[in-house]
Amino acid sequence: MSTPDEFADEVADVRSLNALAETWRTAPDGARRFVPSFDPRSGGTSSRVLVLMQSPGPQTIAAAHAAVCSEDNPGPTAAAYRAARIESGLARKEYLRWNLIPWELPGRIRPADIDEGRHALSVLLKALPSVEAIVTYGSIALDGVMRYLTLDEHARLVPVIAAPHPSPANGRHRSEQHRRSVQALRLAARMRRM
Repeated sequence: MSTPDEFADEVADVRSLNALAETWRTAPDGARRFVPSFDPRSGGTSSRVLVLMQSPGPQTIAAAHAAVCSEDNPGPTAAAYRAARIESGLARKEYLRWNLIPWELPGRIRPADIDEGRHALSVLLKALPSVEAIVTYGSIALDGVMRYLTLDEHARLVPVIAAPHPSPANGRHRSEQHRRSVQALRLAARMRRM
């Protein structure tokens, strides 16, 4: 449990990130879209590792205005990720969990959604000067990061480690999926600037 002073520090670390999230809440056509807030218990702008999922999940969306992109969210995906993160030894204050596509997607993911997510990632990385590694979960997040690295003229080169998405729908090889998640987070935790 955080003390009031610790919580104030936690909130300060994500205040500028939440201002960024507010800019994403307005779609290019002017419509409002759902974007959760950043986790105040994360490393915020001081994070060394960026953990990217695909897009906000149903449990996050269900939280509406109180939604936070966090390992504390209810549901099996958050629980599977949290277990792997704890086992890996990656400290909570060393990472920031987010989504390649920061907003809710009502239907199937289209190439245009991934491209929009790539642009959002570019902006996010500018706000995270200490990031030394990105861990992607699932093919959508990995594709978005690779598109960022190969299409953005001024891409910031950061090592990327891919792991299977921790969703129960992706559970045919659940024990291997868990091992890969733990190892990806361990490797990211060991990254140091060259």
